Amino acid sequence: MEETLHYLEAVHPNPHPLLLELEQHGRKDGIPIVARDTGRLLSTLVHAMQANRILEIGTAYGYSTLWMALAQPPAGKIWTVDPDYDRTEVAMTYFKRAGEDDYIEIINTPALQLLENFPQRNLDIVFIDANKTEYASYLDLAIPMLKLSGVVVIDNCLLDGRVAGPPRKDDSDDVRAMRAFNEYFLRHPNLDATILPLGDGTGIGARIK
Repeated sequence: MEETLHYLEAVHPNPHPLLLELEQHGRKDGIPIVARDTGRLLSTLVHAMQANRILEIGTAYGYSTLWMALAQPPAGKIWTVDPDYDRTEVAMTYFKRAGEDDYIEIINTPALQLLENFPQRNLDIVFIDANKTEYASYLDLAIPMLKLSGVVVIDNCLLDGRVAGPPRKDDSDDVRAMRAFNEYFLRHPNLDATILPLGDGTGIGARIK
């Protein structure tokens, strides 16, 4: 398996230089970012769908945001939500350097507070990578905002494999929440959903009703 992963990393072209810089910046500051292969998947989905209306829940340093923004068609729009102003200030510096800042709106509000009154509809993609204990609530609020055939993408479905192990008394709240969420997500009546062993576990659900 490790040999396969090394091969796949070697055969892919290098990401945009700003994405490489962001990876190093995130590692240096201890800021979690999605796996590079998850970023590639997001880019491919945006290109395939010509997605020009994207909502992201969880910005951090804007690594996943930038993967999607660089793949968007002209005049596309990303709304990215994160209450941490210091982190999103760093993200904005990268968006400006990439020439994407006019197409990305950062909203410094707790996600649940925003989603209850978020006016945008007919979204192409919703990407969720924030507070794990709130994932189910994010999903319920986000699905009605998606267009039919729109896609919700979920990060951290496996939590470094901890979700796949047997339940333990010392499991964290995040692990318990993600076990319950994964079952809820895969059985959601409004989605055709799957979870891939990509990155830290990537869920993809297409809205079917």
